[in-house]
Amino acid sequence: MALGTLDRSLPPFFNQGPSVFSKLLFFGALSLFLMVADARFHVTQPIRSAIATTLYPVQWVALQPVRAFKEASQYLADMSQAQSENEEARKKLVLQSLRAGQVEQLLQENNRLRKLLELKDKLALPVMAAEVLYDAADPYTRKVIIDRGQAHQVALGSPVLDESGVLGQVTRVHPLVSEVTLVVDRDLAIPVLNVRSGARSVAYGDPTAGGGGMELRFMGSNADVQEGDLLTTSGVDGIYPPGLPVARVSRIEHRAESTFSKIHCVPQALTTGVRHVIVVKPLTSDAALPPATGAAAVGPPRKEAAK
Repeated sequence: MALGTLDRSLPPFFNQGPSVFSKLLFFGALSLFLMVADARFHVTQPIRSAIATTLYPVQWVALQPVRAFKEASQYLADMSQAQSENEEARKKLVLQSLRAGQVEQLLQENNRLRKLLELKDKLALPVMAAEVLYDAADPYTRKVIIDRGQAHQVALGSPVLDESGVLGQVTRVHPLVSEVTLVVDRDLAIPVLNVRSGARSVAYGDPTAGGGGMELRFMGSNADVQEGDLLTTSGVDGIYPPGLPVARVSRIEHRAESTFSKIHCVPQALTTGVRHVIVVKPLTSDAALPPATGAAAVGPPRKEAAK
């Protein structure tokens, strides 16, 4: 047989299709397109909601052994603490009975001042009790998941509190659960008011601090801030009700190379190990803005007022 009649094409077994480099370029471009589309247009939000709803029963079942172990350990620990807490409660009861008369007098004076100054009473905002299920899986953020979602009418941007103060803000809502960003997360900022001096500023999360803390940024070296000052919500953002405890100043660092001081704060809320929280409805409908955007939006009015 002549050599010219031989079939020179490769058998199908050796046909590899596109090259590896072509596949890399195609899937890399597809990944970038999906990331940009999700960041700008939230195209995967329905998929995330469906997955979160589907996995909720599995997560609930998986958490039951952990809950049983924690409850058993807590029961044994509570038995040893019951006597000491009882003695401490008796001491506090005696102290509170002495202060009861003073509190009643202060309430009457406060009501009279409100009537004289024609101040409006604080808004009675609807609240909702919730339970923390678990911490978010992302190790680079400080977030928790609560057992309330769209089915319970949780609004995006709702403040979340515990018995001590502001714990965080709802940043993502699913049908049955919601994601709460804690105050110690670097992406969360809260407008605060110094109770002692009346100065307003913005507190940012500082997860690099031991156990998580907060920081007052862009405060001058001569700012009237002292260790132990209590910071509460100022209410200028239209999301957080005013007067809620946020943090307390723990340390002030004056740096010679900068005109600003580094002010460290300790959150009033329990950012680790909290279980039961309260979700508060935002003051305005602008609560859907992200925490950083909402905090930045309050900057220009204060600047204009300063002028």
